Amino acid sequence: MVKQERLLVTEIPGPRSVELLARTRQAVARGVGITLPVFVEQAGGGILVDVDGNHLIDFGSGIAVTNVGNSAERVVAAVQEQVARFTHTCFMVTPYDGYVAVCEALNRLTPGDHEKRSILLNSGAEAVENAVKIARVHTGRDAVVVFDHGYHGRTNLTMAMTAKNMPYKDGFGPFAPEVYRVPTSYPFREPLTGAEAAARAVGQIEKYVGASNVACVVIEPIHGEGGFVAPAEGFLPAIADWCRENGVVFVADEIQTGFGRTGDLFACSHEGVVPDLITLAKGIAGGLPLAAVTGRAEIMDSVHVSGLGGTYGGNPVACAAALAAIATLEELDLPARAREIESLMLPALEELATRHPSIGDIRGRGAMIAIELVDDALATNPTATAAKTPNAAATAAIAKACHAEGLVVLTAGTYGNVLRFLPPLVIPHDLLREGLEILGKSFDSVLS
Repeated sequence: MVKQERLLVTEIPGPRSVELLARTRQAVARGVGITLPVFVEQAGGGILVDVDGNHLIDFGSGIAVTNVGNSAERVVAAVQEQVARFTHTCFMVTPYDGYVAVCEALNRLTPGDHEKRSILLNSGAEAVENAVKIARVHTGRDAVVVFDHGYHGRTNLTMAMTAKNMPYKDGFGPFAPEVYRVPTSYPFREPLTGAEAAARAVGQIEKYVGASNVACVVIEPIHGEGGFVAPAEGFLPAIADWCRENGVVFVADEIQTGFGRTGDLFACSHEGVVPDLITLAKGIAGGLPLAAVTGRAEIMDSVHVSGLGGTYGGNPVACAAALAAIATLEELDLPARAREIESLMLPALEELATRHPSIGDIRGRGAMIAIELVDDALATNPTATAAKTPNAAATAAIAKACHAEGLVVLTAGTYGNVLRFLPPLVIPHDLLREGLEILGKSFDSVLS
């Protein structure tokens, strides 16, 4: 087990990481971005150890992937055992019970007591694409409705579904047709109630698309890359109700919010929303690539035989990891751990906001928390429209200061002005507190 303490023995990045970065630039296409160029050689709990021996506090979890911690004991053991037995056969050729067991677990864990079916895939984008395919076959309709600030992936269809142009879409068109975007609920930037925001979105769908043309509505219960935007209460239930009334498939994209991250097993449970289909990935398998679509049996089974699948989908090693990760999540009650993280983070961030008026908003749930930064000279006058001017420069500078002190943080947001925090759900409390202290000092050094 990696020792759970921060330790800096070189500058960040250190000399060996700098050497590896030079090799990276000669070998890896430049389109692959790197947030913090420290090369990791070991990780566990809430710590990343780089090749120079630095121990960094992890507030990123590989973008909400290592919810159960890096190299979790059960996951490691399950992977080692499965690798020794076999690594691949392709479930569509000669199946294996691990795939079935993961589907059974997802059918049990996801919201709703209706009969369900699941399919296993490789990535979140692939899960979203398959959810759309299934919805189109089931409804016989073409249109897909998504929301401002949403992110759904980097394939052609999911780029069309994603709101933000740069860096995800710029220059990659033309994109898949029949994708329509409507306004979401963004409480910090808009005064609408959840019901009002839902009525606005529904009005645009009915006016510009037509309910009878819509196959599915796809939404993140909390927008991830869009800046951890949690909608106003009542927004998601109202959208789900409209879908049900109009024969539209309601798809919850829980790729970043799932598996305990928000303090519930799944974020849509916060308001009791039961999706028709739910897309899953990231935290599903303790760091191994796996994704899924789970949903109502009558919808999932509407697709013809062999219409769904993929060579690597539900790889046996990833399935073994997923079963171990789910067992760990349940044994340790990681949703409760996420709520504990929230109870520690929010007071510290609220205190920080009293010192720095550039903190315009603190939001999120569980261990999915964010700060939105605005122009501090204007933030003191909250009645002014300009008071919410995004401050991307300060956001980048604070992230850089955190990195230099051994705290891994991520940025996000349509305007690039959100610091997002995704610590592993198993992070020790003292390490979490130390990370928050570093964050506070970074704010002080950049903005004071």
